[in-house]
Formats: sequence, C-alpha cells, structure tokens
Amino acid sequence: MAELEAVIGLEIHVQLSTRSKMFCGCAVSFGDEPNVHTCPICLAHPGVLPVPNEEAIRSALKIGLALDCEIAPRSIFHRKNYFYPDNPKAYQISQYDVPICGPGRLGEVRITRAHLEEDAAKTIHVGASGRIHGSAASLVDFNRAGTPLVEIVTEPDLRSAADAADWARLLRETVRQLGVSDVNMEEGSLRVDANVSVRPAGSTELGTKTELKNMNSFRFLQRGIEAELGRQREVIGAGGRVEQETLHFDPASGDLTPLRSKEEAHDYRYFPEPDLVAIAPTAAMLAEARESLPELPAARMARYEAELGLDEAQARLLAGDPEQAGYFEAVVAAVGEAAEPRVVANWVTGDLTAALRASEDAERPEAGPLADLIGAVASKQVSHAGGKQVLAILVADGDADVAEIVEREGLAQIGGDDGELAGIVAAAIAADPDAAQQIRSGNGKAIGAIVGAVMRETKGRADGGEVNRLIREQLGM
Repeated sequence: MAELEAVIGLEIHVQLSTRSKMFCGCAVSFGDEPNVHTCPICLAHPGVLPVPNEEAIRSALKIGLALDCEIAPRSIFHRKNYFYPDNPKAYQISQYDVPICGPGRLGEVRITRAHLEEDAAKTIHVGASGRIHGSAASLVDFNRAGTPLVEIVTEPDLRSAADAADWARLLRETVRQLGVSDVNMEEGSLRVDANVSVRPAGSTELGTKTELKNMNSFRFLQRGIEAELGRQREVIGAGGRVEQETLHFDPASGDLTPLRSKEEAHDYRYFPEPDLVAIAPTAAMLAEARESLPELPAARMARYEAELGLDEAQARLLAGDPEQAGYFEAVVAAVGEAAEPRVVANWVTGDLTAALRASEDAERPEAGPLADLIGAVASKQVSHAGGKQVLAILVADGDADVAEIVEREGLAQIGGDDGELAGIVAAAIAADPDAAQQIRSGNGKAIGAIVGAVMRETKGRADGGEVNRLIREQLGM
C-alpha cells in the first residue's frame, strides 16, 4: 500500500471580548448563574429584531487584517438553519458566501475566510448523580447564546498533528496580542475543530474528511488528530472506506466516538438574513484597525531570525510573549557588540527564566545589569557557572552592580595565563589516575570526572573550555 500523508485543516471559533452580545444588549459573561443574561432577542421571542454589535465588527476587522485577509467592501449575514436545544431560533445568524474577511495567510497556512456569527447556548448533560425525576437530562444555559464569535477557517495545508497544534498556538497568540479575545480554551473562548483526511503521498486529490469537534487544549488537539489519522490509515489498509462524519475524541480513554454524519453546506439551507442590512466597513474603520495592530508574533519571529540570527525555537519562544520580547530587545541594545543576540536569547529564555522560577520573591533585573553580566561572561571575566551565581543574586536581592557582586563574592574567572588554573588541573589529574588513563586510551567521556573536580575546587570560577584544553595538553593529547 502506498504511503498515506495527512491532510489537515482547522476551524477555530474565537469568542470576542465585547461587553455585550452580537445582536442584543445582554452582557457577555462566564461563570455566572445560568440564564441571568438573557432577553427576548437572544431567547428568540416572536417579533424581535437583531442589531449588530459594532465593537464585534471592529474586532473582526482587526483579526482579518492580522491574518492578511482581504476585507470585503460589503458583507452580509445569513441564516444557518439547524435545530438543537441550544439554538432557540432554530437557526444561527452567521455569514456564508460573503464573509467580512476573505482569503488570507498566517505563516505557511492559508486562511480561507474569517466570518462573524453568534454562539449557541451551553448544554449541560446531567449524569447519573443528577437525574431529574429518575432519568438523565440535558440542561441549557442561555447566558452564552448570542455571544459574538469570529470563525476562522483554514485551507487543508497542515501535514501533521504536531504542525496543527503549533499553528493553532501561533493563531491563539496572534489573536491574544490583538486584545480582542482572552482566547482561554478552558473557558471556551477559543475552540478548535480539525478536518482530517489522508491521501497517497504526492497526490493532489483530497481524501474523505472527518471532523473532530471542540478539543479544549492543544495537547488534546494533537492527540486527537494523531488518533484519527491512525484510525483512517487502518481503515484504508484493511480495504475499507473512510466515512464522512463528525467525531468526538475522549482524551481520558483515547477513544474516538461518532457523533453524527458530517453536514454539507446545503444541509443548513443558508439564505440571507432578512432582518439585517449589509456590513460596509468605512475607510476610517479600516485605517483605525490597521493602526491598532501591534507587531504580531509571526512578523516578530521572522525579524528575529532574519535580523538577529536567532534560531526558530528561540524566535518562537520570544515572539509569543511581547513583554519578554521587549525585555530581550532592551538587553540586546544594552549589550551592544559585547555578545551576539542569540547569546542574549539563551540567557533571557534559559538562565533567567530558571532563576526566576527558583525563587518566589525573584524579580527580573533591569536590562542594563543583565547586559553587564552577559558581557562579563562573554569576555571571560566570569565563567558561565559564576555568571549564574551572579544572576541568582540579581534576581533575589535586586543588586544591580554586577562588578561589585563579582568582586564581593570572589567570582572573577580563573584563567590559564597565570598558571593557577594549570596547577589545579595538574592536581586533579594526579588525584584521579584511572580517569587520566581512560582519557589517554580514547575514552572522551572520562574527562568529565577531572573537569568536575576542577570546577569544584575553583567553585565554578574556571572556564570549562580552558579546563578541557589544559587537561588534554597536560595528558599529551
């Protein structure tokens, strides 16, 4: 059987952080008593008329521009017809063939569309311990009904579960930095569905897709996609056919459970919403949305890689946290030519992060002192091990004078020029003749024992590279 490659597209629902719902004045909330934020409009009483939320429209424009989408000069709302208990109107006001945001891109993944719609109510399934009149029941909380959503749909450009999870993280951070949603997956303000299929490697034809619904963490998203890809490969390998359906992934058991057959667009009988006029963003609205955009994670990553020489992992880690990124850039500016930006990135994302986690009362030092410390280590005035000791003092005590700390704590690096370090190395070799013989015999790992002895004797003040050089020199290697 030919190798089967994964073909994955995502549908992401972003709950907007507006004060009121999409088409009425009820408050948007989370965790309040059930059914306290409702009105005749979001409960679909006869004769009521919806009114679009301008704040939600402005938020959708920001998302569209951040995703490099084409903004429609005129878009309309549609009725998406379906009947579930969480949908009081028996239709959802959404957008179909004329969405507010058209084709776009985030990284290597193409965006098909991003459109506005209203959320459904929340269904609460009562289990055996909460039976009503002796039978299980489902309860409905209409507080969420009508909450503004932007649904973002991608093209099937992802080729692995890990890539899908990583891209979804990038999208979440992009939307979070726009300030239009808290994108909290645990509270449901970011929900991700995955369309999954397989096809012969190299083929351009799409296979039959299934949909995984509402996975509430990126780890579960990755696990669910991996499980479904494995299931589809087994089905095809056994000579069967993948059925188009919607599935639920249970992260506790790892099981995939069919929910229903996958609907097509015609199943929803879309037609234009007769009670709403078209959305026509003005030039002023678009200009305001563009001016409000910060430097977004994807652009920051690209700049860090191209201009500062960071590797992809460093760039991704820093770009995902604008506060840390700003601090990193301040340290880079303060260091100047004393150390490369990638060295600064290692300190900021590695040693500093570890030092801050090690103490509850730790505070991040100002950019200047950290730059002084990095420069001192880079110029071999202080060993890296000694630098970590200085850093621990900086974050614990707020002492900003690196030179004074080095002098007070006796952390100046011991070099090889004055003979002191050479003498310590000679003593360490003499104290461990077995390790010395193993090194001479070609066992490179044995050098660690002598290096460790030197570091203990110097209390971390020796340069590891210089110690290794002296050991090999004294052993005639």
